[in-house]
Amino acid sequence: MPLIVATAALAVATPLTGYAGSTNASAKVTLQTSYLNVLGPITASTGTTSNITSGWQVVLEQAIKMANNHDLLINAGFEVGLLTQTTVSSKNMVTDTSTATASIKVRALVDGVEAAPGEVVYGKRTQTLSATLEGAIAGCLSLITNSAGGLQIVLNTNCVVPEVIGLLDDSVSANSFLFAAPNLSSGFHDIQIQARIDALGDNQNGTFTATGLMGKGTMTAESVRVVKDPVYPYILGLE
Repeated sequence: MPLIVATAALAVATPLTGYAGSTNASAKVTLQTSYLNVLGPITASTGTTSNITSGWQVVLEQAIKMANNHDLLINAGFEVGLLTQTTVSSKNMVTDTSTATASIKVRALVDGVEAAPGEVVYGKRTQTLSATLEGAIAGCLSLITNSAGGLQIVLNTNCVVPEVIGLLDDSVSANSFLFAAPNLSSGFHDIQIQARIDALGDNQNGTFTATGLMGKGTMTAESVRVVKDPVYPYILGLE
C-alpha cells in the first residue's frame, strides 16, 4: 500500500539584528537566517486529483521600525529541493503512464498583508514517464501443430511478465525573489516569509513519488524611498 508522508521539519532561525523595539531609532535593514531545513519533506505517492500540501507555513519572521511613508523591500532566498520518481509497468503493447509533480511557493506578508507581487514559484517539476512494452515472454512460448499440419509458435499472453522502466530526478537549487510593500506608515512592521510545498501524482500500473523540501534560508528587509512613476519606464519589447 503506497504511503503519503507529510512531515514538517523544525526551523532554527537566527536574527542578526535585535527586535526593532530595543531602540527608538528607525531601522534601515534587518536580516534573519535559518541554518536547518525550514519546511518539509512533503511526499505524495498515492494517486490523487488534489495536492498533498503543507499549507502556508511561516519559515522566517522579523520586525522592523520604519520612518513615515517609506517603502519596504524584502528579499527571501532559500535552498529548494525537488525529487520526482516514476516507474511504468507495461506488457502486451498496452501503454502505461505515471506522473509526479512537486512545487515550492513563497510569499511575503507585511502586517498580515501579502506583499507584491504575491505568490512566487521557487521550484516546480512535473515528470511524466510513458511506455508501451511487449513484456518478458521467456517461458510463455509454446510450439503447436496448426490446422494445416504445420508447426506454429503460440504466445500465452496470461504468462507474459510486465517490463518495468523507472526514472528518478533529484535536484537542489538556491533561489531568491524581491518583494515590495510601498508607503508604509511609521512604527513597527512585522514581516513574515511563508512557504508552501505541494506534491501530486497519478499512476496506472506503475508508481510515482513526488517530494519537495525547503532548506536553509535568508531574509533581508530594507526601508527605502523608491522613485514613484518614473518618466521613462523600462519596457521589454515583444518579438
